[in-house]
Amino acid sequence: MSFQTTETIQRLWANFLREQLSSMPPEERQQYEQQLEDRFGELLKNAANGSGAPDGFLDLIGFGGKGPVPFENVSYPYIQPDFDDSVVPSQLHAAAELYYIYQHERMKVFQVVQVLQRLFREGRMRIQRGPGARGLYLLEKWKPLRYGLRDRMIAYRRAFNYGNAQAPAGAIVNQQFHRQFVGFMVAVSQYFRDLLIGEVIRGGPLIEQRPFGSIGTVQRIGLDLRYALDRSTYGNILALTVETGHYLHSVLELLDTPDIKKAFDANTKWDVIEIVSNRYLGGIAEPSQRAKMAESGRRILQFMADNDFKTAIDPILFQSELRPMGGHAEAWIAAYRMTPEGRGFSGVTPALKRMIGTNSALR
Repeated sequence: MSFQTTETIQRLWANFLREQLSSMPPEERQQYEQQLEDRFGELLKNAANGSGAPDGFLDLIGFGGKGPVPFENVSYPYIQPDFDDSVVPSQLHAAAELYYIYQHERMKVFQVVQVLQRLFREGRMRIQRGPGARGLYLLEKWKPLRYGLRDRMIAYRRAFNYGNAQAPAGAIVNQQFHRQFVGFMVAVSQYFRDLLIGEVIRGGPLIEQRPFGSIGTVQRIGLDLRYALDRSTYGNILALTVETGHYLHSVLELLDTPDIKKAFDANTKWDVIEIVSNRYLGGIAEPSQRAKMAESGRRILQFMADNDFKTAIDPILFQSELRPMGGHAEAWIAAYRMTPEGRGFSGVTPALKRMIGTNSALR
């Protein structure tokens, strides 16, 4: 299809769309708006693919079978937008699990297990035949965690720019992860706060099916975060996450065994972590806040891994998909503000203003 013909079709489609939508009852328009937009895109794509588009450049420079042709007769160059679809979902899911593991690393879970192994070897812990003793023996015998502290710290640095480990030469480090991650959390929180304010002002949840919250801000930060995580999680991140995740699951069960809890006069595995940390590791490391950040942070990253953030999505559909994430975003922010690195957090609105480059004087 020639460029001129395509332009004519576009103008005719715009007139057709206006006439059809104006003749529909208001309650039916939204049902067909997105369908008509999708159909328009399909028509342009099919017309370009079925009109000898690969020869369009040859026609333009005069090397085609027809020789030099006017611009209006050159075929329409339809280019499929696919940048946002180029990420590898398995890498993003691995990043979500790696974030969960990182927060447990900050809770000193791995260090606590090493202390227990040392105490068990030296006979300084009163256990001998229970499930905890057997678990510590098996850990010592088989050493199932092949990726040590250095490997994990490099992975955290590459994927999240967390820690002080030196990244390998040539590896991509996700320098902006924390800024974008906090930005996504505050964008989701601000979106639902805007909706709440809008519902109070309007006296109801819907008005012409248009919420007050900014969908574009959430989508833009989410897409940037997806892309940055995708390009920084090549290599052994997936294998490391799977292996370390299984190990973490096993050691958390180990810490919950009755003989280990009895040895420290503890009621739960988290009591064991706290007691061992205070006694042998110089203090506890915000277990309550880190546990919530691990849970909510992983869920948010999983949501971004599975969501393509289509620009033309129905706002009510987007709101329904995003609604479960609102609570996770608020919970993560509340926990983050209680950690040492989050105590300088100025609030949702100022943080969002800085993220999107607007005036942040309002505190």
